[in-house]
Amino acid sequence: MKHTILLLLITITGSMSAQMQSKDNWNTLGMVSISTEYDESLGMEIQKPTVSIIAKQLDGKEVELSGFIIPLTGKRAQSHFMLSRYPQSMCFFCGKAGPETAAQVFMNGEKKVEFTEDKVTIKGILRINATDMNNLLYTLDDAEMIF
Repeated sequence: MKHTILLLLITITGSMSAQMQSKDNWNTLGMVSISTEYDESLGMEIQKPTVSIIAKQLDGKEVELSGFIIPLTGKRAQSHFMLSRYPQSMCFFCGKAGPETAAQVFMNGEKKVEFTEDKVTIKGILRINATDMNNLLYTLDDAEMIF
């Protein structure tokens, strides 16, 4: 019995470690649970995400995310934009995905990135927002375009 438990713990730990070293971290960031709560200030029910312990381990660390640029202004090049795991027609704000599938991005040195409909890969310092429901759950600071 002890061997079975030990083997299970080694397997889980190895799986978590491999997932955290993965180049694209959407699967790990997708480990959230959603609860519905009444918000007094808004006067309505809201969905509140709770990030898993595994995802929280990435907070403050450099991560890579591949996804699609969702512009926040009408300008062709932007230094602050949203990155969605899914194309715009399926993104979080279109109602077809959860808040764990999007991150706001602030480029290093306010470097501007040209909009493209192609999938891109960005790396940056992950910040997890678990308290302010008026902002996205995830932010990448000091971000750089990988490809």
